[in-house]
Amino acid sequence: MEKEKSCIKYPCEFPLKVMGLNTELFEAEMRKVFETLVTGPITYAKQQSKNGKYVSITATFTAVSREQLDALYRALHGHKLVVMTL
Repeated sequence: MEKEKSCIKYPCEFPLKVMGLNTELFEAEMRKVFETLVTGPITYAKQQSKNGKYVSITATFTAVSREQLDALYRALHGHKLVVMTL
C-alpha cells in the first residue's frame, strides 16, 4: 500500500488544540499526553469558554512526522476527558 503524501513538511511548528471540562485534572492529563509523545519544548495556551464550563488548551510543539501527529490525535481523541480536538 502506498503511503499518503502529506501537505505538511516536517519538522515544523504545529499547534494542536484540545477541549474539555474546565478542571485541574483535564489540564494535567493533557500535559501528560503531550509530554509522552512530544520530545522537545512545548508551549501551552489556555482559554476558558464564555461561561467557564469548558477550557481549550493549545499545545504548540515541533512535529517531526505524520506518525507522531496521528499518535497524538489517537491518544487525545480516545481520552475520556476530551470533548474535541482540532
